[in-house]
Order: sequence, then structure tokens, then C-alpha cells
Amino acid sequence: MAQLGRPGLSPQQKKDLWFRWKQGQSLSEIGRALGKAPGSVHGVLTANGGVAPAARTRARWALTLADREEISRGLVTGLSFRAIATRLRRPPSTISREVARNHGRTRYRAASADVRAWTQTKRPKQCVLAANNELRGIVAQKLKDDWSPQQIAGWLRISFGGDRAMWVSHETIYRSLFIQTRGVLQKALITHLRSKRTMRRGKHFTTAGQERGRIRNAVSIRDRPVAIEARATVGHWEGDLIAGARNTHVATLVERRSRFTVLVQVAGKDSASVIQALVRQVSQLPEELMASLTWDRGMELAEHEAFSARTGVPVYFCDPQSPWQRGTNENTNGLLRQYFPYGTDLSVFTQAKLDVIAQKLNDRPRKALGYSTPSMQFVRTVAVTD
Repeated sequence: MAQLGRPGLSPQQKKDLWFRWKQGQSLSEIGRALGKAPGSVHGVLTANGGVAPAARTRARWALTLADREEISRGLVTGLSFRAIATRLRRPPSTISREVARNHGRTRYRAASADVRAWTQTKRPKQCVLAANNELRGIVAQKLKDDWSPQQIAGWLRISFGGDRAMWVSHETIYRSLFIQTRGVLQKALITHLRSKRTMRRGKHFTTAGQERGRIRNAVSIRDRPVAIEARATVGHWEGDLIAGARNTHVATLVERRSRFTVLVQVAGKDSASVIQALVRQVSQLPEELMASLTWDRGMELAEHEAFSARTGVPVYFCDPQSPWQRGTNENTNGLLRQYFPYGTDLSVFTQAKLDVIAQKLNDRPRKALGYSTPSMQFVRTVAVTD
């Protein structure tokens, strides 16, 4: 039967995903390495609360696939259970039960028996909070009182002394919050955590040595020529990303004078993906109509020097937490929410669909333009430059 929907991740890809997550890579970086959409990576992480599942292992006394193949060969040659058990140095009862639970002597198959045994070992140990209603109630109340899991764990040890049934580790509390399949603590209690984080980071997670949060050689908007601020000349753009569901994004570019809007499909929020998409789109504009770009302080344009080197377009950055400094783009993003409501998966929009939406916006009259349209203003600009 053909597989429906997106193909999932293989066991090796999931192993690689968790390794990269612990290394501090972003969703976009992991997705690009695995050839998957960032939303797919996010889905795997959130399903496990950001906590890598423990690797499954066989008990040292359990039958292995090699043992089961030996049992199968023994049955084919007519050996008794006791004779097979002697070969494997196992009790005869172990062999008889193994064969009985896997269709008997004539239908026993080593491979299917091993798969069945491996599947049946999925018996998760019940969480201590699920088994103790009193303890669960106390923990939930303390979380509502804005106590941290570590404070709760320490207080329980002091308050209940030697009653270990009323002890719980802070890690167990975190996992009960983030891994909702446990069904122990309500997800709403996460809002009482100081970080408001929805996924757990590893104990040894660090971003030390990474360039996160820093944009090298960023040129401030305060150093932008006065002519750009006054909208006296054409070809000066403002840009940003609008976010959708499943960690999806679309880049928006707005020409300051005409308010002409260009939407750009991006593969991810990481700087390499955004730069590649912007270069592709900017190369389609006449050189004189792309004179500068002003961007928010987002790290998606951390590689702005590469963008400028490939396009010849200087980039200016707003001050931290000052999106109003590129108000034309902010206003346009608000208008675009009519087409991209919050919670929309933006990955379903192809570049062709984005072009259609941009055209709709550009053909709408704007009060700031005397009820002319951005398209009309832009065409006039192109005509003048020609």
C-alpha cells in the first residue's frame, strides 16, 4: 500500500536529529541536514518534549535473534526442547514457552518471534506522579504558585523526611510537563515556568562558542543616508519574516516609496536559507530598483555580508526591539495576515502562490499614496528610471 502524507524519519535520521538538537542546532539547520522540513523536525521534538527517548536494549538474560535461529534449526531437525535447551545453556521451560507463544513446533519462525518479543517489551514504567495522587496534587499546586520544579523537589524532601513515596525529582516534573503522553500534569502548567519554554533542553546543552544573538559588522539604521529616511529616492526596501505554524516562514520585502510588496518563499529561518532566497528574488529586479535593504534585528540575516557581496545591496539593521523603525514593512505584514492568518502552515505556499497574493496587495489602493496603488506607483518609478 502506498504511504499517505509525508514520509517519516528513519531510526538513523531520528538518532541524528537528537544528536544535532543536543548540539544546539536550530530546527532549520537540523531540517536541512536531514532533508526534511523544519516543521517535521519540530513535530518529533515536541512529541517527546525535547527529551531524547532512551535507547532500547535487551535484558542480558533475554533470548537473542541468534538464539531463536538456533531454536528454529533444532525444531526442523526434530530435536527435543531439552536438547535445544542444552545447546543454548537455557532451562527447557524457556524453550517450551518460547515455542508455545510463537505458534508451536511446526510454525515457529525465528525472525517473527524476535520481532514479537521486541515489540512486547514496550512496557513503559508508570511515572511516580501517575501512581501517587496526593503527590501529583501537591506538585500541581506548587507549580500554580510559580514554584520551580527544583524548588518543589527540594521542599518535598525536607517536608516529608524519610517518606520516599512523597519524593520526586525535578527532572521527572519537567518530563511530566513536556511529554504529554504521560498524561500526568496538565500542559497549561507550563505557563508557570519562568522560561515559558515548551520543550526540555538537555542538561549539558550549551550555545557557547556559537554566534547566536550576534550579527557581525551590522550597520545601524542610524547610519542610513537621510535620503532613504525621507523616501526621496526609489529602490530602498524594508524586509522581515512573517511566521506561520510548524516553524514555517515567508520573507516580505516592501519598497519604501511606492509600498510595492514582494513575497519570497524561504526553505527555513536559518540565515543561509533566507539569504539564498533573497538573492534569488532580488536578482529579478532592475539593479537601480534595489539600492538598499533595511531589516529587523533577526538572526536570519546574520550572513548579510554574503548577501551584499552577491547583490551589491547594503543592509541596515534596526535597533534591538525597535521594529517600528521599519514601520512600512510592519504595516504591510499586518495587511498580509488577511492572507496568512496566525497558525497557517506557510510551507504550502509556492512562490507562484505568493506572487499572486503580493499582486492582490499591490493592486489595492492605499491612503498613504492618495488612493493610488503600489503597482501604479512602482510602474511609474520603473518608467522614470528607464
